[in-house]
Amino acid sequence: MDLFKKCVNFTRPADYRARGIYPYFRCLESKQAKEVIMEGKRRIMLGSNNYLGLTTCPEVIEAAKEALEHYGTGCSGSRFMNGTLDLHIELENEISDFLKKEDAILFSTGFQTNLGILSSILGPNDYVICDKENHASIYDGCRLSYGTMLRYSHSDMEQLERQLKKVPEESGCLIVTDGVFSMKGDIANLPEIVKLAKKYGARVMVDDSHGLGVIGEGGRGTASYFGLEKEVDICMGTFSKSLASLGGYLAADSVVVDYVKNTSRPFMFSASLTPANTASALAALRYLKKHPELPEHLLEIADYARNAFEKAGIPISRAHTPIIPIYTKGQDYTLTLAKNLYEAGVYVNPVLPPGTPPDACMLRTSLMATVTEDLIDEAARIIAQQIKITDEMNIQEKDLSELVIR
Repeated sequence: MDLFKKCVNFTRPADYRARGIYPYFRCLESKQAKEVIMEGKRRIMLGSNNYLGLTTCPEVIEAAKEALEHYGTGCSGSRFMNGTLDLHIELENEISDFLKKEDAILFSTGFQTNLGILSSILGPNDYVICDKENHASIYDGCRLSYGTMLRYSHSDMEQLERQLKKVPEESGCLIVTDGVFSMKGDIANLPEIVKLAKKYGARVMVDDSHGLGVIGEGGRGTASYFGLEKEVDICMGTFSKSLASLGGYLAADSVVVDYVKNTSRPFMFSASLTPANTASALAALRYLKKHPELPEHLLEIADYARNAFEKAGIPISRAHTPIIPIYTKGQDYTLTLAKNLYEAGVYVNPVLPPGTPPDACMLRTSLMATVTEDLIDEAARIIAQQIKITDEMNIQEKDLSELVIR
């Protein structure tokens, strides 16, 4: 059989493009800001992870420019060999200090960070237990490792304990959870996870990609939010969201960092983070430290948006983060509503199976600290209007299970 037969038979994206409701790869023609130009038209950006709005911060932009001038465009090698800059070490020192950990290590992307940590730390006799709604990179990191993966239903602490009981006493065990879950915006039940980990001798890792700069003291994330910095063994996060750059980090005890640094194949065999990305992440972190009020303002804006959406009759969840899912119906309805919103000037992210159950699709909105109340009110009016219009259309549902892979 021809290897590419699966490619020829994969017609779902083409079918949805033909119907005008394919939602992906929209072309951005301006800075990632509260209002953007996408495909020639002004849109209110309600689908960005630029939580603190620092991609347009002059200090962050200037730091990237200076790094380009001083170091050039790239490092041309891995950290293991010729690719370590003094900037990398500065950022590692400052992120570990910010998160109250002994040491840190940088990876070139957030996705690579989870691959690198989990494939390194989990051996053949180890177990890893995951929340079912963890990010795809956690799942792929577990698959890349030699450990045995167990799962528990989202935030189900009773099921987590049942899974912990399955782990042999002679095996190592790591509980991995998102801190702030990227789809629903809810926060992990970290106090109970830590309690169970202590009871069964497990370690805890938190993916704080959507928690850093958002919750906790001065934006220090989920562990700080619950006052559990000492109890969380591994903190992982990205620079591509609140810190307005690219890359990821592991923060932990020095022995853990040194182990991963010297055994992680995704780290050892990848080119290091570019000078401009490193400098911009470092500048964004320093800006956040100088402005600890930013995360507080972000949460205030998010609360304003939730109230505005509810007042307009928009069906949302009530999680206390800047991620606000709008619950829709089936897949075709969701894509049609996303298209209608886009044409009306509001950009949101449709979330489809397997990211959600077939009958629980959503439009994921996420707020920036720079968005204004006027923009939120305008977006709420447009969303409510387009929901009404879409409700009046006769939407025929089709299977989209092949289109999106979590």
